Amino acid sequence: MNQGKYVFSQIMGFLYQYEFDKCVKRYDGNNRVRNLDCRDQFLAMAFGQLINARSLRGAIVCLNSHSNLLYHLGFKSNNFTRSTLARANENRDWQIYRDLAQVLIEKARRLYVNSNDFKIELEGAVYAIDSTTIELCLSLFKWAYFDRGTSGIKVHTQLDLKGNIPAFFLITNSKVHDVNFLDSLEFEAGAFYVMDRGYFDFERLWKINQAQAYFLIRLKDNIKWERM
Repeated sequence: MNQGKYVFSQIMGFLYQYEFDKCVKRYDGNNRVRNLDCRDQFLAMAFGQLINARSLRGAIVCLNSHSNLLYHLGFKSNNFTRSTLARANENRDWQIYRDLAQVLIEKARRLYVNSNDFKIELEGAVYAIDSTTIELCLSLFKWAYFDRGTSGIKVHTQLDLKGNIPAFFLITNSKVHDVNFLDSLEFEAGAFYVMDRGYFDFERLWKINQAQAYFLIRLKDNIKWERM
């Protein structure tokens, strides 16, 4: 018989309530909200992610099947509807959860600052830069049309290899080329940036050099250059 907190409740315990409330207040996230506040919206989406739900319907069915336990899992509401959660996802300011993500990322990076998992001894930070494309339903996300009847978004990520914690990420349309992500970064002096050939651009790489940082990148097959 369970005598302590449920696993989901323990995981959500790492969510700093004070910081979350600051993010919600910053963008008036709970203004005129009656049934589903921002915290319950976040918990419902996190629950769906952890159980690998394929749709909102699947997450809602699973939540409502345990309605008598929702209070112990951290929810205020004990009944969810798909339409209410869908409207919340559509209308709530996405910047609330972006700011929350940045807060959690900074706290996680501090936990790994003295980690010895990274075997290469370098004084500066080491970042891997890459992107991944997430396919979306074209009938629902026509604004994200990409090619050949498909749609999607691209998540550009700057990953801190000393702890495998994202330091910065940017979500764009799938048509945005990877190299444009470098324009959004603030390069740290003494840091190392590891990239594939999709980020090869002399002007942008020169900016990394000007910031007194270093880059490691694969050359394109057709590149013509001369060491000066």
